[in-house]
Amino acid sequence: EVILPICAKLEEDLVEFSPEEAEGYLKELGLKESGLNAVIGEAYKLLSLQTFFSTTGAKEVRAWTIEIGTKAPQAGGVIHTDFEKGFIKAEVVSYDNLMSCGNEQTAREQGKMRQEGKDYVVKDGDVIRFKFAT
Repeated sequence: EVILPICAKLEEDLVEFSPEEAEGYLKELGLKESGLNAVIGEAYKLLSLQTFFSTTGAKEVRAWTIEIGTKAPQAGGVIHTDFEKGFIKAEVVSYDNLMSCGNEQTAREQGKMRQEGKDYVVKDGDVIRFKFAT
């Protein structure tokens, strides 16, 4: 059983702030995250869910929700059935590594982006570019 204390007034105040202001406000109060984010995180844990990201270009990234333990082809299938049916490989980099590198090209050059096959189990926060045949 998980109990999460949530202050409705605090949550209401956070909606009025920019993301930067909200982060600073939470920090001032000694909190790591909003109550809403805590509820979402606990719900994901309870439901055995995680998030991965897919890139479709230099400026577009989308988050996808999958069950923990999902393999790369099935994760691709969440995006489009062709990704699963024609799965060839997945180019994978962790979110943290991508952010520290700044972009996929630098992550690739620094060896932080790797190629994974059909048995790869997707990890929470993976950023994946799927290669598939139609």
